[in-house]
Amino acid sequence: MSTVAVAKKDFRDAVQSRALWGLLAVFVVLSVLLTYSYVEFPQLVSPGTDPSIGGLVFFTAGIVSLFVSLTAIVVCYKAIAGEREIGSVKLLLALPHRRRDVLFGKLLGRMAVLSLALAIGLAVGFGFAFAMLGSLDVVTVLLFLLATLLFTAVYVSVVVGISATTGSTSRATTLAIGFFVVFEFLWDVVPIGAVYVANGFSLPQQMPEWTFLVMQVPPSTAYTAVLTSLLPDVADSLPTQTFAGAGVDAFYAVPEIGFVVLAFWLVVPLAVGYYRFRGADL
Repeated sequence: MSTVAVAKKDFRDAVQSRALWGLLAVFVVLSVLLTYSYVEFPQLVSPGTDPSIGGLVFFTAGIVSLFVSLTAIVVCYKAIAGEREIGSVKLLLALPHRRRDVLFGKLLGRMAVLSLALAIGLAVGFGFAFAMLGSLDVVTVLLFLLATLLFTAVYVSVVVGISATTGSTSRATTLAIGFFVVFEFLWDVVPIGAVYVANGFSLPQQMPEWTFLVMQVPPSTAYTAVLTSLLPDVADSLPTQTFAGAGVDAFYAVPEIGFVVLAFWLVVPLAVGYYRFRGADL
């Protein structure tokens, strides 16, 4: 019950964030604009296919993952670090709460806040899509929602875990933004650079199969793989590939690898954060 009590209080505090609702407003506007562009100009944004809810899901997945990752950083970087910096964590621990209760309560509270904002944004986006298309594939939307909630839980876990490793909000911010930049923007360079050096500072005609696995490490890439796994018929009907495993002859070159990667990011950063927080001198 201590975890739930912490989660409830944390939800009430975090839901008042102006930055959260500002990002949500931007997300809603972008969702409406993307939906309008997808339906009204299909040959420009998705040539060769007719507008559909399934196609819209993959078309907007990129903006959804960007919103989730940025909002998770804004909402969660202070989760533990902020409490330690101002000393309020001592008041929490003076109550019948253990450090584990504080950490998991913060995780659940921030996850609920971000899920609420995401649900509002997606409801507006798909409501507009229904108004334009005149139909709504409920199963596709529900599977998309499940995959997105899993991705949300992953990013909240990562940032809360980072926040638990330090008592400085500025350091927590730097680490969270660094994680986002490295894994979401720069990561593809890592396997290419490793192959380039190992091959005598030149690229081979065909990249080794292990580079495919390394490229699946970013959470957003794993999120797309999970969507492909849950909606294979929709993914196959699209003119562009949503999963880069074609042509790779390895047991891990399947969309289900996305679940494994997301499970890793869900558990490991939080475990590291708990280990550091449990032994920290407050």
